Amino acid sequence: MRVLFLSDVYFPRVNGVSTSIRTFRADLARCGVETLLIAPEYEGQSQPEDDGVIRVPAGGVPGDPEDRRLRWGALGRALEALQPMEFDLVHIQTPFLAHYAGTRYARRAGIPCIETYHTFFEEYVHHYVPALPRVMGRALARAVTRSQCRGVRALVAPSEPLRQSLLQYGVATPVHVVPTGLPLDRFTAGDGRRFREHARLPADRPLVTYIGRVAHEKNIEFLVRMFVRVRAAVPRAMLVIAGEGPARESLRRLVAGLGLGGDAHFAGYLDRNTTLLDCYAAASAFVFASRTETQGLVLLEAMAQGAPIVSTAELGTRSILAPGCGALVVEEREGPFAAAVVRVLTEPGLARALSQQGRPYARAWSSAAMAGRLSDVYRSVTEPANSVARVAQRV
Repeated sequence: MRVLFLSDVYFPRVNGVSTSIRTFRADLARCGVETLLIAPEYEGQSQPEDDGVIRVPAGGVPGDPEDRRLRWGALGRALEALQPMEFDLVHIQTPFLAHYAGTRYARRAGIPCIETYHTFFEEYVHHYVPALPRVMGRALARAVTRSQCRGVRALVAPSEPLRQSLLQYGVATPVHVVPTGLPLDRFTAGDGRRFREHARLPADRPLVTYIGRVAHEKNIEFLVRMFVRVRAAVPRAMLVIAGEGPARESLRRLVAGLGLGGDAHFAGYLDRNTTLLDCYAAASAFVFASRTETQGLVLLEAMAQGAPIVSTAELGTRSILAPGCGALVVEEREGPFAAAVVRVLTEPGLARALSQQGRPYARAWSSAAMAGRLSDVYRSVTEPANSVARVAQRV
């Protein structure tokens, strides 16, 4: 089987969509599914290119230095250059120009088209269009979602809570829950001491660590304010924020305004195969409070490195944060959240128990198993009579 992937984002832009695409493509190949990805070009792109990727010229996105906007004409020409009858299925990964180009290509080629709904957009609109009232933004996001979902044969959601949200919108297209799994290389042990030396952080200071996109919807401001309480109880504690994004400068100002300048470290982007794993391994407590995650893959990565976790459980993260997963799950209130972090920092037995629970729990989320489930979804769409039963058994 050959599947055409289309996405408005991919590496070197680091986010959950890029990670999901790369992870699935590697494991789908082992399932007998060959993929070709069409994605934007990025200025100054320095990472080695994956096999089977066609880059399309792209322009800037106003107010967002990280993302790129596919050029419609160039995207159309790239699709027209593909050989007729070359693919069995189109799999769209993002709801922007890639969605409209992908559905058009599928119609012309006479092949099925599916889409992964990676992002809970109704909670994003007010961050990026603040002039639009939140109620109107949510209504607009839901209307666009319903319209786009009608144009595809099936949907993939990375978690059951997101599937339920789509159903509540009134989406009638079948929705299959297929999380992004962890590839084996995520279990390669990081070196926490090496990260501290690289970042010039003292060896004896407990690190309260967030890793991920540094964006407003990730609720990092809550973590910063919560950390004030942690520092009052554990004066040697440091806050580490690893990643890049549009909220970085406002977070720096918040850190300075709260008097945390000497107790906070902004690590920036980290290499996924070296310094990122080291950063996870260095965490005395990994903290997370996003309200918009459709899955929360970063939590599984932290578990795989044995980092004790303190997190809220919202939307997709509820699917991951099950009993015995290596995390303390708390509500989004500064006092209870900080108290849980302080427990992890001051009770070695608790921290050790969470670490020991997390590693085996994360292994259950194998990327190979998830790719098998996705390949069954593909076959259920392209060969309905032969595959519906197999998909039902998998799910």
